[in-house]
Amino acid sequence: MKPYILGAIFARGGSKGLPRKNIKELAGKPLIAYAIEIGRAITQINKLIVSTDDKEIAQVSLKYGAEVPFVRPAELARDDSPELLSWKHALITMQEQLKHKIDVLLTIPTTSPLRNVSDVENVLGALLNSDADIVVTVKEAERNPYFNMLVVDHNGYARLPMNSDKIISCRQETPKIYDMTTVAYAARTEYILNTNSVLAGKVKVVLIPKQRSLDIDSLLDFEIADFLIKKGAR
Repeated sequence: MKPYILGAIFARGGSKGLPRKNIKELAGKPLIAYAIEIGRAITQINKLIVSTDDKEIAQVSLKYGAEVPFVRPAELARDDSPELLSWKHALITMQEQLKHKIDVLLTIPTTSPLRNVSDVENVLGALLNSDADIVVTVKEAERNPYFNMLVVDHNGYARLPMNSDKIISCRQETPKIYDMTTVAYAARTEYILNTNSVLAGKVKVVLIPKQRSLDIDSLLDFEIADFLIKKGAR
């Protein structure tokens, strides 16, 4: 029996770094539209929803073909609201509405508009073809805590945040380090409903090329994405 897969896009109305980010026009269409289009192109998804507290985001989401079957509670849409709680809320609410079990939650964040369908399908496949609880996306890190990153102590002295048993003289000798990206997450429902931390279980990763890993968090990020999309980066 095929697993029931819920595709979900989590888009709250507030954004301090870039106001109204989720519906800000990027290369001719709202940012959230890119995530919706990717979700609609993935045939394994049984239902694609948007979880939002914002009426305008809901209207835009409906226009581009997603469902908005509930309003996210205000307490789950604050700046300090852990997204894990919104994941739990969406799963519980949708299982009640559907009256059957959801097996997998596939989340497609709005902030990575340069990803492609294969990136997200690879994340889903990595979960379904393993015993992982969750699969996240990563890119190769440009900095490494074993070599060229520093922490400063209370006396103002700097040191490496990570130590190694051997002397490291160049970046190539360091353990491989990755940055998490917001391209996609795939997780088993039971894991999400019972965990207090997204990364507490069996975690697998899918490596995404740097050129498709841009995470929009500021106006500069947005302008870079706009430039790249207009130049045919997608």
